[in-house]
Amino acid sequence: MDINGKLVRRVDQLIEWYGDGEDGSSPTRQQWRHVVSRREDKPVTFINFFKIRDSSCYPRHSLLEQMPVTGEEAFDLYAKVSIPAVGKVGGKFLLLAPFEATFIGKDEDWSVVAVGEYPNTIAALELYEDSAYRSVFIHRSAACERQKVLICTPQ
Repeated sequence: MDINGKLVRRVDQLIEWYGDGEDGSSPTRQQWRHVVSRREDKPVTFINFFKIRDSSCYPRHSLLEQMPVTGEEAFDLYAKVSIPAVGKVGGKFLLLAPFEATFIGKDEDWSVVAVGEYPNTIAALELYEDSAYRSVFIHRSAACERQKVLICTPQ
């Protein structure tokens, strides 16, 4: 199989695990394709903005649908696994903090900002392919009213 075929299969697998991203809870096919096609040896930083719901919102017909937890509690379930998983693949958090205010530009309202740095694209993708991480991503989606993740390449 050629390199493009491998990239397509990898993106297809990520979409199968995380969904198509059309609801904003995970990357879209185009966004996955961008990450998967980056140079593997390039470092990458993800700047995450999270707006946490008052009450969690799990998918209909899931075993967790009736789980009576706040958005913050659902996010904590995600963080308990995701934070160590980032370290396991060689990444680290440069910042994990409550959002305070917008200083320049259009005002935005977020709950938490997390800046995660990975030594290379391979490490970042290993996180998303990790079975423990995948198993708790549902809590992130249930916790977040909305989220935004920016990709940067450190120099």
